[in-house]
Amino acid sequence: MHPGMMAWWKWKQAAHGGHGHGPHEHGHGPHGHGGGCGPSGGCGPSAEGGGGEAFASGDGFDGDYGGGNFGVRRPLRFLAHKLELDDKQVEELAHVLNELKTERAQAAVDHRRSVAGFADVIAAETFDESKVGAVAAERVKSAERLRDALVKALGQIHALLRKEQRGRFAYLIRTGALSL
Repeated sequence: MHPGMMAWWKWKQAAHGGHGHGPHEHGHGPHGHGGGCGPSGGCGPSAEGGGGEAFASGDGFDGDYGGGNFGVRRPLRFLAHKLELDDKQVEELAHVLNELKTERAQAAVDHRRSVAGFADVIAAETFDESKVGAVAAERVKSAERLRDALVKALGQIHALLRKEQRGRFAYLIRTGALSL
């Protein structure tokens, strides 16, 4: 098993109290397919929502609030493999990805709240431009918080990667293997 994968597996076991499937049972290990437990805190086939290693609810972050880390279903595992991360890097990256997942989840809540706010204004007897403006302003603030979290995460990732790993990371972004 690759050292980065071993770190992921140890982290997974610690995060779930040492219970769960072995690394190769049911196809859920570092080289398996399907769902499974991940460092972000949940188990199951979904890359998001209740767990998996994704930031929001879906398989890929594609610009809306419903995607996963960097457009892949298991970004920590994927990056550990593609970038040949050592154990310490995997652990640090897990924390960075988890923080960004939390911010993206909050952005999804904020987005749903703004949709409801817009609907309330439309349903009212009279159109209240100031209420629409307030709802829109909150949506912009939420997008700015998400932007700031992404900038912070990318800075942390840059700091933890070695030069050749940063080059591979950039290549994955440029080719579309990862999407931000």
